[in-house]
Amino acid sequence: MESSSTSVLQKVKGGLKNFGPAFFIIGYVVGTGSVTSMVISGANYGLSLSWALLLSCFFTYFLLIAISKLTIVSGNTLMYNFKIAFGRPLTIFIITALLVSIVSSCIGVMGVVAEVTMEWISVNTSISFLNGPVIASLLIVLLIGLFWTGKHENFIRIMSIMVAFMAFAFIITSIMVVQEASTGILEFFPKLEGGQSTGLVIAGIVGTTMAGVCLASRSILVQEEGWGMKDLKAENKDAMSSMVMTFFISLAIMISATGTLYFKNVQVEDATDMMHALGPWAGDFALTLFTLGIIAAGLSSIFPNLLLFPWLISDYTQTKRNMKRPLYKLIVILVALSGLIVPLVGGKPVWILIASQALSPFIMPLITLFLLILLNRETIMKEHKIKPGMNFALGATLIFNCYMLYVALDGFLKFI
Repeated sequence: MESSSTSVLQKVKGGLKNFGPAFFIIGYVVGTGSVTSMVISGANYGLSLSWALLLSCFFTYFLLIAISKLTIVSGNTLMYNFKIAFGRPLTIFIITALLVSIVSSCIGVMGVVAEVTMEWISVNTSISFLNGPVIASLLIVLLIGLFWTGKHENFIRIMSIMVAFMAFAFIITSIMVVQEASTGILEFFPKLEGGQSTGLVIAGIVGTTMAGVCLASRSILVQEEGWGMKDLKAENKDAMSSMVMTFFISLAIMISATGTLYFKNVQVEDATDMMHALGPWAGDFALTLFTLGIIAAGLSSIFPNLLLFPWLISDYTQTKRNMKRPLYKLIVILVALSGLIVPLVGGKPVWILIASQALSPFIMPLITLFLLILLNRETIMKEHKIKPGMNFALGATLIFNCYMLYVALDGFLKFI
């Protein structure tokens, strides 16, 4: 009996180990940026921009398996492969672009978290000494403290559970919205009239799903897992599960916002406008649930962001990822402190966050092109060069990314 229980436990542990990178991607992608992008899209455009979500998840799947295969076959991580094949200047340019995405994301996320938290405090308490900068400072001190002591794993698990509960709430809300809708399903897909922010929102949806930083870290996670050629099927399954779950959770958020905000003509301009998206299911508790979910999503996505730039440096130099190095500690502190910019200086954190997500499409065509070249090089891939089907898929991904680059550029110009 005991050996039977042990066997079952080992199978469960093995299954969780195989899906480790998938959970990282879902946890990173389905965060404050994703919630903000999907809520704004649903509130302002219904489900008319859901095609961007579907295509970004579809093409991200191919990028995930391409990056993983390159890492497994070559034995090297992504940035190191880029440095060897294409030289230092281009690789440093990619890393710098990813750093801009990391910092801008931290700025936007902390701005949204601080604004939502302040709204909850003003509605539910009589506390007057707290403000945006104080809240942001307390959260940043918490994150730096967790990093410094190394006692962050349990904290991240708790945050992930809270985010999962918020995602579950959105799924329930989306089902209720569809069932209780007095209009036909076609009314969820209104005709787009265009506008200054449409392109930026589309780029934000794609950027938060096909996150360049998340894709770059994929090779690091695959290497950390110690996957080899025998694990390619498990890796493909992992990539598929992460994208399917990301799509359905994100779509549920978009549907919820359509039913609770779009049909009521509630335009989302501030973070506080998003707090009513869970109304039908959570009722009076919606404000608290959304606030807790946004705080958890924000902290659980900022913390990996603090680590990603040191990871990329280690990736580039092919050195051990030792986060106790003084340089890495300094980088983590500086990136964390960037979260004070919006609470101190001001601005609309929702649109700052959307803009930060929309930066990702600017670097994705180059990453996709480099991947396509490397996966067809016999000196690197040997007998494992990709087949015509995968070449076609990555070629289509490159075209999609080039189009998204145009959409993002157009969106930024119109927004400015």
